[in-house]
Amino acid sequence: MKTLANHFYRGWVLGVLLVLAVSLPVCGHAGNPARQLPLTTVADVPLPGNTTRWDYASLDTRRHHLFLAHLGDSAVVVFDTAQRKVIATIPGISQVHGVLYVPQLDRVYASATGTNEVVAIDTRTLKIVARMPGGDYSDGMAYAPDVHKLYVSDEHGGTDTVIDTASNRRIATIPLGGEVGNTQYDSTSRHIFANAQTHDQLVEIDPVADKVIARIDLPGARGNHGLYIDAPARIAFIACEGNNKLVVLDVASHQVLASFDVAKDPDVLAFDAKLGWLYVAGESGQVSVFKVQGQRVSASGTAWLGPNAHVVAVDPTTHRAYFPLKDVQGHPVLRIMQSRS
Repeated sequence: MKTLANHFYRGWVLGVLLVLAVSLPVCGHAGNPARQLPLTTVADVPLPGNTTRWDYASLDTRRHHLFLAHLGDSAVVVFDTAQRKVIATIPGISQVHGVLYVPQLDRVYASATGTNEVVAIDTRTLKIVARMPGGDYSDGMAYAPDVHKLYVSDEHGGTDTVIDTASNRRIATIPLGGEVGNTQYDSTSRHIFANAQTHDQLVEIDPVADKVIARIDLPGARGNHGLYIDAPARIAFIACEGNNKLVVLDVASHQVLASFDVAKDPDVLAFDAKLGWLYVAGESGQVSVFKVQGQRVSASGTAWLGPNAHVVAVDPTTHRAYFPLKDVQGHPVLRIMQSRS
C-alpha cells in the first residue's frame, strides 16, 4: 500500500507541475526577454521616483529627449536617449496621463487628470509655461497642424477638448458620447479620429469646424481604446481592451480589414514606419509585434516583456523601443529594446 501511495503521490505532483507549466505565462529576462518576440534587451536604465504607474511617452528625435508621464508621481520625466540618462523631472502635473511632443511648435503638452488640466511645457527650459482647462479625465492628445489646435480625449467626460495652441486656451468641446479612448491625427485626410469606446466606434472630426463628420462602426471591437493611424497606408490600428483584439481599419472606406488576437489588456500603440513594425503594449506586461507592409498586416509574436509594460515609444532613427516599467526588483526602470532582425 505504501509503494502504491508513493506512486500515486508522484503522479499527482507531476500532473500539477504539468498543468502549471502549460498555464503560466512565458516570462523573459534581461538579454532575451521573450523568445516569441523579435527583440532583445539593450539596457535596463533606472528611473527616478516611486514604483507607481507610468503612462504615455513621446519622443523629440531632434534633441533625443523622451518625455515620460509618471502618473503615480504626478511628474513628467525627461530621458536623454543618446546619453541614456534622466536629465530632468518636471513636477506638479497632477496624475499626468498623456504627454505629446509637438515638433511644429517645439513644445510638449501633458494632460493632468488630477486637476482636469492640459499643461504646456517649454522644451528648452523644461518648465511649465501654461495651464488650461481640460475635460473630465483628460487622457490622449493629437495635434492638427493646419489649424494649430490640440485635441484632448476626455475619457470620462465623453468629449474631445480643443485647445488653441497659439493662445493656449480651450476654444471648443466636441461631444462624442460615453467613454473616449485615444485621439489621433491623420495627416492625409487632415482629420482627427477618436475612439468612442463605449459605442465600439471610431469618430472622425473635421478640425476646421470642430464637428463630428462620421461615426464608424467597428465590428468585432469591444472597448476600443488604443489608436494609431498609418496615414500613408490609409489604415488605423485600434487596440480593444474589452476583448484583447487589434482591429485594422481602412480609414478611407471605413471597412474593417482584419482582426488579430493581441497582448492582454492592450493600451498604447507605437509604429516604426521604416521597419514596418507595430508595437501593442498591454497592461498585463505582454507586448505584441506586427509586421506591416502597406495594408498587409501579419503577427510576429506576443509575449510577456516586463511588469505593467503597457507603454511604448519607438525611435524611428535607431529603431529602439522604450518601455517604462513601474517595478523591477523594487525600482522603476526604462527597458530599452532592439530589433533582432
